[in-house]
Amino acid sequence: MMTNVDWIGWLATAVFLVSYFTKRPTSLRRVQGVAAGLWALYGVLIHSLPVIVANVLVASVAVASSFRKPSALASPP
Repeated sequence: MMTNVDWIGWLATAVFLVSYFTKRPTSLRRVQGVAAGLWALYGVLIHSLPVIVANVLVASVAVASSFRKPSALASPP
């Protein structure tokens, strides 16, 4: 039987998979940020510091980079 904690992990997995169906890089980063946030919550619930730290870092970078202006060095669209 799945617990509520298990459901958080499965939801995080589903949100992460959905990110690959986004059309814009900004959307991809934001959806992946949300997924990483859910994984961090999962880490809190299972008392796993490595899962928490890794996913807080990933969520922070993903969301922050989604608000950045495109670099002049980036490849043309």
